[in-house]
Amino acid sequence: MRRLLMAGNWKMHLDLRGAIQLAAGLKRELADVADRDVVLFPPYPFLADVCDAAETSTLEVGAQNLHPEPQGAFTGEVSAAMLASVGCRWVIVGHSERRDLFAENDAFLNHKLRAALAAGLRPILCVGEHLAERDAGSAQAVVSAQMRACLDGFGAEDMERITLAYEPVWAIGTGRTATPQQANEMHAMIRALLAELFGAPVANATRILYGGSVKPGNAKALVAEADIDGALVGGASLKVEDFVQIVRA
Repeated sequence: MRRLLMAGNWKMHLDLRGAIQLAAGLKRELADVADRDVVLFPPYPFLADVCDAAETSTLEVGAQNLHPEPQGAFTGEVSAAMLASVGCRWVIVGHSERRDLFAENDAFLNHKLRAALAAGLRPILCVGEHLAERDAGSAQAVVSAQMRACLDGFGAEDMERITLAYEPVWAIGTGRTATPQQANEMHAMIRALLAELFGAPVANATRILYGGSVKPGNAKALVAEADIDGALVGGASLKVEDFVQIVRA
């Protein structure tokens, strides 16, 4: 059985004090949780402080983004090695907001994945369709194409450190959530494609998270599905009580 992973994506929220307080509260309230992994994704300026706040706990910390180049004249960007140097162990790659708002394409995300792995980070690769694509019946084709392009050139050994997250774009921050059955149907397709690309052992071992308006009220039903191995949580990860309930689902 795959170990659950609960990830909190704080996006562009909080200030330094709020970030430290949130991390400290989660550290306190989740101190007895040992049967699942919990990763916090604060904004860049707070990474080192949140790493310090999470020290001596089972909480891990990741970044919401990275640049694929190791260094250079890329004003405003942050490299994988920089993230690792402040204590990050994880990084999100290809979140729908990065794809839509910053025009990141699959080829660019492929380079990001390579950079993350080279620096020893564990990337969470996000895939998902827009509402028009789902309504047109092309949701699975869209997600399949994203996976094939983003994972092009990778091998089974690379997949040991890559987690996937299915995030239907129409369910992010809208209050609309895919039903557990809808989500699991896509997760099952993703796992089948992983088996095709990398073999059944990789498909069975890879964790696939669900992201899209995950809340305390629906988390338990989602993670109860056979192919859903945890959650990538947005707004609900900003409140200690809410995220604790989701982690314990």
